[in-house]
Amino acid sequence: MLELIGFDGDDTLWHSEGYYQAAGAEFQAILARYIDVTDSQVQASMLATERCNLKLFGYGAKGMTLSMVETAIALTGARIEARDIHRIVQLGKAVLGHPVELLPGIREAVEAVAAKHAIVLITKGDLFHQEKKVAESGLSDLFRRIEIVSEKNERTYHRVLGEFGLAPAQFAMVGNSLRSDIEPVLALGGWGVHMPYHVTWAHELETGLSGEEERFVTVEDTAGIPAAVARLAERAAASLIAS
Repeated sequence: MLELIGFDGDDTLWHSEGYYQAAGAEFQAILARYIDVTDSQVQASMLATERCNLKLFGYGAKGMTLSMVETAIALTGARIEARDIHRIVQLGKAVLGHPVELLPGIREAVEAVAAKHAIVLITKGDLFHQEKKVAESGLSDLFRRIEIVSEKNERTYHRVLGEFGLAPAQFAMVGNSLRSDIEPVLALGGWGVHMPYHVTWAHELETGLSGEEERFVTVEDTAGIPAAVARLAERAAASLIAS
C-alpha cells in the first residue's frame, strides 16, 4: 500500500522555470553588446558552467547568477563592463523576488491526495528562496513535512523514507522532472507520477527513463494527479499481494 506521497515544488506546485528562462534571454541580450550570441553558443557555455558549479553553489537563482557572471567574463574575454555585471546581478535578484504563482488546480489536487494519504513536500534549491516560496504558496499546512534539500537522488529519498519508517514500495513521488522526481524513486523501488512542465532546464532533461512504465504514470495537468495516485496505489497493493 502507498503510505506516503511526495510532491515536488518548482514547476509542480508553482511556476518557476519560466523566470529562469526569461533571465537567460536577458543575459544573452547583455552579452550581445560584446559578442555574436548566435555563434558563441551562450546557452551551452552557461549550462557547462552551471554544471561545474553545482557542487559549490547548489541549485537556484544565486548559483545561476554567479555562473552568469563567470560565463560572461569568459565569453567576453573579461571585456564585460562593471555596469553589465551589475545588470546580471539584478537579473538574479529579480528571479529571487518573483511572485509565487500556483499552477491552476494544484491546491485542489494536493488536497484530494492529502485526504487519502500522508503527503510530504520535497524540493531542492537555495534554502532561503525555497522557504520563501513555500511560505507564500499557502500550501504548507497540507504537508506532513517539508524537506528542502540540496539534491534529489536515491540517498535523499532513502533518508526521508527512513525517517518515516517506510519502505520505498510504500512511497510515490509527484513531480515534473524525470531526472530528480521520478528516476531515483523508481530506482529504490518506489512509484512516480510525472507531470511534465512546458519548459524544463536542460540539466533536468538527462534521464534514462522514457514513456510510461509500470511503476510510474504521466499526467497532462494537475487535474490528473489524484486519479494517477489512486492508480498507483492499486498497483502497489496488487504488487504486495503478489509478493
